[in-house]
Amino acid sequence: MSIALETPHLPLAGKRLRQQSSRDDRIKLGFMAVIGLYLIVALGAPLFVMLSKSLSTYRFDLAAFEFQVSDETGANWGPVVSAAQLNETLGAVPESELSSNSDGRLAATKFFPEFKFRSPVHYRIRGTTADAAFLVGSTLEKGTEWRDYDSGTFRRVVLRPARGLGLDNFVAYFSTPALAQSIYNSVLMAAISTVFTVAIAFALAYGLTRSCMPLKGLFRGVLTIPILVPSLLPGIALVYLFGNQGVFKDWLMGYSIYGPIGIVIGSVFFTLPHAFLIILTALSVADARHYEAAASLKASKWRTFTTVTVPGARFGLVSAAFVVFTLVITDFGLPKVIGGQYGMLAVDIYKQVIGQQNFEMGAVVSVILLVPAILAFAVDRRMQKRQVALLSARAVPYAPKPNARTDAICFAFACLVSLFILGMIAMCQIAALVKFWPYDLTLTTKNFAFDLMDGGGWEAYGNSIKLALLTALFGSLVVFAGAYMVEKADGFRLGRGLFHFLAMMPMAVPGMVLGLAYIFFFNNPANPLHPIYGTMAILVVSTVTHFYTVAHLTALTALKQMDPEFESVAASLKQPFHRLFFRVTVPVCLPAILNIAIYLFVNAMTTVSAVVFLYSTNTKLASVAVLNMDDAGDIAPAAAMGMMIFYTNVAAKLVHALVARGLLARTQAWR
Repeated sequence: MSIALETPHLPLAGKRLRQQSSRDDRIKLGFMAVIGLYLIVALGAPLFVMLSKSLSTYRFDLAAFEFQVSDETGANWGPVVSAAQLNETLGAVPESELSSNSDGRLAATKFFPEFKFRSPVHYRIRGTTADAAFLVGSTLEKGTEWRDYDSGTFRRVVLRPARGLGLDNFVAYFSTPALAQSIYNSVLMAAISTVFTVAIAFALAYGLTRSCMPLKGLFRGVLTIPILVPSLLPGIALVYLFGNQGVFKDWLMGYSIYGPIGIVIGSVFFTLPHAFLIILTALSVADARHYEAAASLKASKWRTFTTVTVPGARFGLVSAAFVVFTLVITDFGLPKVIGGQYGMLAVDIYKQVIGQQNFEMGAVVSVILLVPAILAFAVDRRMQKRQVALLSARAVPYAPKPNARTDAICFAFACLVSLFILGMIAMCQIAALVKFWPYDLTLTTKNFAFDLMDGGGWEAYGNSIKLALLTALFGSLVVFAGAYMVEKADGFRLGRGLFHFLAMMPMAVPGMVLGLAYIFFFNNPANPLHPIYGTMAILVVSTVTHFYTVAHLTALTALKQMDPEFESVAASLKQPFHRLFFRVTVPVCLPAILNIAIYLFVNAMTTVSAVVFLYSTNTKLASVAVLNMDDAGDIAPAAAMGMMIFYTNVAAKLVHALVARGLLARTQAWR
């Protein structure tokens, strides 16, 4: 008896079936490709060019140039001789001086000790290869053809170095003790600042979530104030408080504020809000049943703290530590103002590029600075993947119980830290209004006469507002559209993964590194995007790219809250995705979009590092003006400009709150 198998349960043979993509899917893919291309052009390509620049070496190849010298009649020429042969005979250029940078120049007259520019003698020069180049004044000459010059012209001939690839720049960097010391200094300052900042932030967050101390809302507001000021401003405040003419200079017992002490105190000030908000979020999610179990087991308060509270917040602590470490090691403004002679990596980039015009060495320092930032970012991402939900559906929210002693200690500590923050801001305000500290304490508004200073005047302040508005507008559009394509597009898993990776990269790239990479990429005349170099457009692009990651994560979080059924229902009703996007998605996510806009606005007003290499005469910014005025010794006007940035950010926050309240009342009534 034969038994027939039921064929419907067997796998189908032949070509594998694939779901056909819809028109909406193809449009979404197109948008994702456009924004992905933006990230490649604005981030990936400049970083690649910078990496290749760090490997570029330049050296004068004396064998690549040949000379002939005439007699005094100018008609009879002597033997052909190379620059290498002349140098071997004369020793005109030591071996150590043959290594150069891309801007290197070597005068041809060095090889002719008897040269006189009013002599009737003529000189010939040519390259032995097609790439050998030399300048006659500002005219570039190349090739193997002889060129004849009289003495007056020959004195303007300079040889150009030949380009090669290798690790010589890195070897030179690590062979320079002062530069290599900057790595140790940067890591040390970042580590010390991280320990202090995380400890203080944890104590504050613990007080706000585990005690019944009063004025919690007020403390939350005060503790986030440092976000609204550029990192240069705490440096100026510390100079007035503990500097050579400072109010409390005796408190340092003979130590100087210009150096490690000032860097650590200032770093704690400007990184505290970032750590505080992360740890506060981690401690806010607590299950009261764990504390009830600890109480029923008669565990001491210390044991409950070490076995329940700290483990529950460990991922927040790790994230806060890495954020603070990255912010400190990549910060440029604070070490520049108060670091004195204490070398830091970010300042080294500025010195190499602005001070010495050594772009290759600036690229080397940038690559080195990328290493700790990328490591910190990678470890943080790995830790976040291991994080599991602590708050289940059956969890009971934790409500602290009054305890007079604990509440008093938490309140006193929060007051102390708040006084420190408000004191720093108050000192900046005083510095901005005093005529001549500390000899003439008469109040004046002359420090706000920025047009009389060299920093950029009121035009710089106007440029900053323009940059902040454009960044908030275009940044919100680009970021939210990109996050929507990543979260809501069907299929294209590889493309979405690649896009998400590109969106996360800016968090690991310091602003100084990004700015220098933009110089190499956009300042190349062969680049079709070269026309935007030196304009407001490149400042907007760099600022949006620099702060892309946090805004992207904010948008993703809001989009993940929406049920995917919205898309399914819209598809079954044959509604195009753009109608669902504008009528449902945008109104639902409006709070997140407004938060992205104000985040980009505030950071565009305060950023220095990403734009300090990119501004031009017409696009000077207020934050850069603070730096320039401080460099010029106009510290009081620098403080005044810094306070203008602070006032503007406070006003923007208030306007944001009012606008958000009005818009949300109309669009979020269903909540």
